Amino acid sequence: MDKALMWIKHVFLAFFGFSSGIAIAAGTFAFIIMIGIVPRIIAKSSTAPHVMCYENAILLGGLVGNILSVFLDIRLPGGRPLLMIYGLCAGIFVGCVAVALAEILKALPIFFRRVHVKEGLPWLMVFMALGKMAGGLFYFFFDMAAK
Repeated sequence: MDKALMWIKHVFLAFFGFSSGIAIAAGTFAFIIMIGIVPRIIAKSSTAPHVMCYENAILLGGLVGNILSVFLDIRLPGGRPLLMIYGLCAGIFVGCVAVALAEILKALPIFFRRVHVKEGLPWLMVFMALGKMAGGLFYFFFDMAAK
């Protein structure tokens, strides 16, 4: 009787976890689509004929990311160089999401108007990104996550 009850609990937990994962993934992808990151990147890079490649990369990235986050004991060959490439790609993605969200909320234009910035906006954006990068590198290289 105890084994049957344990089995029912495991099936329920598996179903609950799977359905929660589907709901969160759907919300995440809907958010990415809603703020228009992918269409903007496609438009800026003039790669509209390769839309299927973008769709496949997004789907594959989501799938591989989920698998790696669930099965953390997987060891990938490549070591530090692969980790550096992944970190660069993840940073670019997070930066695109942050800028797209700020643009949707019109936060940056309002901020620039309030501080009376009329020239050098591209340079200001570059230095904001470099500051974010420097802060991230400082955080990880000085092992502040462990403190």
